[in-house]
Amino acid sequence: MHQSLHRHAHVLGAERELVMTSALIALLVGVGGLTAVSIVSAIMFWIAAVFALRRMAKADSIMSRVRLRHVKQQEFYPARASRWRTAGGFKC
Repeated sequence: MHQSLHRHAHVLGAERELVMTSALIALLVGVGGLTAVSIVSAIMFWIAAVFALRRMAKADSIMSRVRLRHVKQQEFYPARASRWRTAGGFKC
């Protein structure tokens, strides 16, 4: 199987969605302030975000999806077959 068929979509070495989201936030901060300080802080934020996201992608290429799946997990799964099953096994 060709390697490009099962490779994850990365931009600048990090997950595409996270890089685009950080670029959008940096753009909003830079344009929203309309000062030199806000533009410099937006550029610095984006560089730091891409650096952190690249390190995260090196550890696991789909770490954000794994984190979201982990957050959605329940704390406790009760020992029963389904929510409609009664204790005796028969429905009345």
